[in-house]
Amino acid sequence: MNSTDPAAHEGAGHYGEALFDAGHPREAERIDDAAVIYDPVTTHRLRALGVGPGTHCLEVGAGTGTVARWLLREAGAREVVALDRDTSALGEAPEQGLRVVTADVTDESLDLGTFDLIHARFVLMHLPERRRVLARLASRLNPGGRILLGDAVELPNPQDSHSPYRRTMDAMWEALRTTIGTDISAVPTYPHLLRKEGLADVGAELYCPPLVPDGPLARFWSQTWRRMRPELEATGRVDGTTVDEALAYLSSPVLAELAPGMVLAWGQRP
Repeated sequence: MNSTDPAAHEGAGHYGEALFDAGHPREAERIDDAAVIYDPVTTHRLRALGVGPGTHCLEVGAGTGTVARWLLREAGAREVVALDRDTSALGEAPEQGLRVVTADVTDESLDLGTFDLIHARFVLMHLPERRRVLARLASRLNPGGRILLGDAVELPNPQDSHSPYRRTMDAMWEALRTTIGTDISAVPTYPHLLRKEGLADVGAELYCPPLVPDGPLARFWSQTWRRMRPELEATGRVDGTTVDEALAYLSSPVLAELAPGMVLAWGQRP
């Protein structure tokens, strides 16, 4: 079965509970390894979208707060609402202008007001109710407000379906789907979905970060696979030896892969 088959069973667990417990001693480190790679791309696009002083922002899935704090410190946002199901990684004493909200974005009763900017990165793809959440987020834009969504896409090598790396990556997507409902198959449709919500100036781009031995992205995947080892093996696609070989490859000088990419899609409320 294709790892991104939209008809496949989606699990009912939650990110941060069924997988990737926020209380894990290395979870913040894992998130920050990804942030090192993706934050420059995200903030470049936010700049291009005209985010600037006085903006009222919603950061969905705030993580360790790197983008939220950039919006305050660099972009000059008036206020950033940092929303996450677990906000412990944001610290005990957030800085002025950072409003921390511990809540679930899928909660239809959640009302945080309206915003000039809404940003969500690597969030919607983990939510089985992603289409409804996208619609609600778009409805919370002020006139002229913008939304920026970022989620993962895969560009696997069609000539490589049996290497430990490929088998482990495929097992990961299957395990994510069957455990917490992750589905990246719809990510390329985000520009069309934003259009359907009545947004204008819709655009999208794809970024595939370099995957280098022991670099931040390799460390992110390594930690992800180590944390998911039981779920990976439960798919039947890999055994412990295969996972060990894939992990060793991420540190090897012969590492040569096109890593999963990130699609950024945006639009503006007329």
